[in-house]
Amino acid sequence: MKKKFKRQEYARYKKLGEKWRRPRGRTSKMRRYEKGKPAMPAIGYRKPRAGRGLHPSGYEDVLISSLSELEALEPEKQAARIASTVGARKKTLMLEKARELGINVLNP
Repeated sequence: MKKKFKRQEYARYKKLGEKWRRPRGRTSKMRRYEKGKPAMPAIGYRKPRAGRGLHPSGYEDVLISSLSELEALEPEKQAARIASTVGARKKTLMLEKARELGINVLNP
């Protein structure tokens, strides 16, 4: 699971929010990696190369908008995400076809 890095003083001032910003102050305790302060992003938090860019389920996420695109998927490696522009009738057909082919759909 990916670590959530929080902004310095995020708990003190609500207006700052939790979105990450690098601490740049000369005397900043967080910038100096002092104990008890929130963690800062570092190269050691990176995922293994094999798992980068994959959906948390372990499949490669592929956006599809037609039945022909669905049939071209590899069920062992790839999972389908049906586009939001696809209508209800076509989506039900795609879900039935995916079930037949054994393809995992990420947003059924």
